[in-house]
Amino acid sequence: MSEALRAGVEWLLARQHADGWWTDELETNVTMTAEHVLLLRFLGLPHDQIRDGAIAHFLRHQREDGSWALYYDGPADLSTTIETYVALKVLGVDATSQPMRKALGVIQRLGGLAEARVFTKIWLALFGKYPWSGIPTMPPELIYLPSRVPLNLFSFSCWARGTIAPLTIVISRRPVRSLGVGVDEITLDRTRAQLGRVRGSGFFFWLDALLKLYERLPVKIARNDARRRMTRWIVERQEADGSWGGIQPPWVYSLIALNLEGMSVDHPVMRKGLEGMNRFVVEDDGGWRFSACMSPVWDTAWAVRALAAAGFARQDPVMRRAISWMLQEQITGGGDWQIRCDLRECGGWAFEFDNDIYPDVDDTAVVVLALLEGGEGYIVRDAVDKAVRWTIAMRSSNGGWAAFDRDNTNEIAYRIPFADFGAMIDPPSEDVTAHVLEMLGALNYKVRDPLVQSGLTYLWRTQKPDGSWFGRWGVNYIYGTWCSIYGLAALRTGESMIERGARWLLGMQNADGGWGETCQSYVDPSFAGVGPSTASQTAWAVMGLQRAGLGDHPACVRGLDFLRERQDNGTWPEPEHTGTGFPRDFYINYHMYRHIFPVMALAGDRMQRHQVTSDAVARSLDALGSKLA
Repeated sequence: MSEALRAGVEWLLARQHADGWWTDELETNVTMTAEHVLLLRFLGLPHDQIRDGAIAHFLRHQREDGSWALYYDGPADLSTTIETYVALKVLGVDATSQPMRKALGVIQRLGGLAEARVFTKIWLALFGKYPWSGIPTMPPELIYLPSRVPLNLFSFSCWARGTIAPLTIVISRRPVRSLGVGVDEITLDRTRAQLGRVRGSGFFFWLDALLKLYERLPVKIARNDARRRMTRWIVERQEADGSWGGIQPPWVYSLIALNLEGMSVDHPVMRKGLEGMNRFVVEDDGGWRFSACMSPVWDTAWAVRALAAAGFARQDPVMRRAISWMLQEQITGGGDWQIRCDLRECGGWAFEFDNDIYPDVDDTAVVVLALLEGGEGYIVRDAVDKAVRWTIAMRSSNGGWAAFDRDNTNEIAYRIPFADFGAMIDPPSEDVTAHVLEMLGALNYKVRDPLVQSGLTYLWRTQKPDGSWFGRWGVNYIYGTWCSIYGLAALRTGESMIERGARWLLGMQNADGGWGETCQSYVDPSFAGVGPSTASQTAWAVMGLQRAGLGDHPACVRGLDFLRERQDNGTWPEPEHTGTGFPRDFYINYHMYRHIFPVMALAGDRMQRHQVTSDAVARSLDALGSKLA
């Protein structure tokens, strides 16, 4: 074992929890903390314990121009800057201080509140700083629409419907509570007349106008019953840890909606939700911040795969603890996924500790691979069988797999005026499909199997002309291309697709030997594979080349040298956001990514030596390596 690999493995071993799992922070942007400040103000709860830490967190991430961004070194983001500016005023920061004056200058330069996203406008409407008439209408009567009707709750992705459901109550109630400070300065005089208007045109714009007329009726026969049903729908989906979906947006809006429906902060449901937030708090160096979500299942599965690649035996206590913990986390009950899937028993895994209502295909496929690579067969067999059965049942009709839902593909959701906050649906994606194909390959599914064929066709159809694949859950084309090469190689097929993907990776290497890509590639595809080199993205590219048979290629060697030279105390620095929540809108710096994937890349030679590959395919990959060398 090389010195760098040994140091990386030791770093990983030192951070395994006694119960067997690994995890670290999912760092996002300051919006999560700003909205937590506003949530506490809306609910009438004190800020005393978090005030100094939250202020320190905000100011630490403010850029030189006074703005805040969606991701590291990204452009100024108006909505993020507005919410943070308002939160700082609520926390008592002097509006005449230099950081506040600079932030206000950015807000005014970018157009002020009138140009912000719908969600930012909703937060300000809660405190009477934005007119409710300018918020698109989403009535609670949506609860009556059956699942086969467009724009019913299940037309939206799980994270979107978990957010929209409580907002139907909030928007119908139109509450106004005291913010405690004035923020008129974030609205430009020239745009003040625009605030009460919902933007848009066409059918859904006029539908929103009709709904607003309905809202003005003195009597709405079904309104109270709709709110009661929606409230019940929300309460039924509260997770064991008090969250909703294990993520911040549906969590905070559910608390606000339930409070509006008469639940005080001492109500058991509200108390559970508020207390559960403590688990998502990160405090360090005098700062206080709220995390959007947690990733222990995902992190643990990849850590096991990294250690297996590094040569850890299945009988090693480290592996056994991790395998045992993952087996305990398997979900067998039902959830929203059953709306479009007839299977009664789940068998999948979720992303976090307790969000059992929302297992996802991506976690499930990677956990199965970890069980196969790091677990003893007789121990993991039953869990793998259940997981595979559920994963197969979750395949969408276009041949691919999505993360949480099956056939959640109706893009009509993007046409409503409300839809400016990100991913409204959960269609199949290249990276999730590739992970499933990799899992099927590890289980010795044959290429001629119709199930495999559908996934292969999906990847063939979605490969870009330059050879890359889009990355839905990681930034971006480097991630999607690495995942797709892994899936194809596991099935020992798709040599031409692998070749094109490997060629693209070779062409994207930076002069320093690493690879990098910024989140800008989601906005402008010409930035695909373009960005400062990062540890995680370099590791993805290196692993893709290794799996394509190019482990000895000079580019791959230089990538490994990049990782070795930049290792620091067993791990790697990486301030960049290389994980994706919602393309264009929400990005994540997984603190484990900077470590797990470089360790896997450094262990790549060992992985290749132990990979079971037919002689014919081995010759094909060797020929491919010679061709590209």
